[in-house]
Amino acid sequence: MTTEAVKSEEQRLPLEGLHKEAGAQFSIIDGWSEPLKYGDVEAEYDAVRKGGAGLIDLSSRGRIEVTGSEAVAFLNGMITNDMKTLDDGTWMHAAFPNVQGRLVSLVRVLKQGDVFLFDTDPRSASKLLQTLSRFTMAGDFRVIERTADTLCFSLQGRAAAEIAKAAFGEELSGLNANGIGTLLAKGTPVRVIKADHTGEGGFDFFVDEDAGELLYKSLRDAGAVPVGAEAREILRIEAGLPRFGVDVDETTVVLETGLDDAVSFTKGCYIGQEIIARIHFRGHVAKKISRLIAGEGAKPAPGDKLTGPDGRDSGRITSVIFSPMLDRWVAIGLVKYDFLASGTALKIQNDNGAFTVTVADAPGTGSGLGIRGGEVN
Repeated sequence: MTTEAVKSEEQRLPLEGLHKEAGAQFSIIDGWSEPLKYGDVEAEYDAVRKGGAGLIDLSSRGRIEVTGSEAVAFLNGMITNDMKTLDDGTWMHAAFPNVQGRLVSLVRVLKQGDVFLFDTDPRSASKLLQTLSRFTMAGDFRVIERTADTLCFSLQGRAAAEIAKAAFGEELSGLNANGIGTLLAKGTPVRVIKADHTGEGGFDFFVDEDAGELLYKSLRDAGAVPVGAEAREILRIEAGLPRFGVDVDETTVVLETGLDDAVSFTKGCYIGQEIIARIHFRGHVAKKISRLIAGEGAKPAPGDKLTGPDGRDSGRITSVIFSPMLDRWVAIGLVKYDFLASGTALKIQNDNGAFTVTVADAPGTGSGLGIRGGEVN
C-alpha cells in the first residue's frame, strides 16, 4: 500500500460487517469508519471496569514491517529506544522524534526472527511510513505496509486471561510483560502481547486478515463484550493514558509524554537525541502529561488553561470525560513541572464558571487507574 492510501479520507475496518451485525453505530475517527458504540455504552464500560473483559477492534492502527540486514543500524539512528537490546520474541515502546526531540510517532516494536513490526496510532501512521521509507534505497532495509492485510484486536479487563483461555485453551496470564506469545486461529499464528489501553490491562492480538474474523468471534463467544470508541475514550481518560493527536503531537517533546520506558539514555546517537538527553540530565521536563480529577460540580473542557495556587500559568487541559465511577469529570493535561506533585490543586476559569482540579497520581502507577471502587487512590 502506498503512503497516499494510508491518508484515505475514509477507510473501513475489515470486520465492518461483523460489527454491523452486532448493532454497532459508526463514526469517522481519524479517517476510519469505526464502531462508536454497540447500543449500551454503560454496559461496554462495565464489562472492562467491573471484572469482565471488553473486545476492541484496533485494526485502524498502523502496522509496518521492517526487515533487512541493516535494519537495526538504520532504526537505531531514528528511534529513542535501543534496538540492539530487543531480543527475539519480545517487544518494547519507543518513539520517533524529529531533530528538535519532538514526536513524530509513538510506537510499539515487536521482534520475531529478523522481522520488526511497528504498531502506531492511526494519526501518525502515514508520517511513520514516510519516515521509514526514506531509507529503503540506502541499503538492505525493507519496509512493508501491513495495515491492509493484518488486523489487531484488544481484550481489556481483569477477565482477559480467563476469556482468552476459554477461547483458545492457552494460558496467557504468565506471559512476560515484554514477551510475545503465539496462538493459532484457523491454523494461522496469532501474535499476543500484554497491553493496557484502559488502566485494567489485557492483551493485544495481531493476526493476518484471513484469520481475523475467527479470532474475533472466538473471543466474543468466550464472553468478551464488544466495546466501541465512546466507552474506550472514557476508560482511556480515566486511566490518564495520552493519545497521539489529542494529548500529545508533533509539538510535544518525547519526555513530556511520561512514557519513560520508550527512551534509552545509554545508546548511541539518534535524531533528536541531543535535546532529549539534555532535558533528561537537567533533571526534569518543563511540563508533563498528567491525570486530573475535577472537584465536585466542576466541568473542565479541552483547551482550558490551568492556574496554580500562586496565580502562575500551570498548563492546559487536553482531554476531558465524565467518569461514571467517580461521578465527576476527569481530565488529562500538560502540567508544568512546578505543579506536578500529586494532590496539587489547580484552578480553571471557563464558560461554566471557576473550578478546581487536582493533580492525581502519575499515569501508569499503582493500579493504572487509581479510581477503583470509586475512590481516588
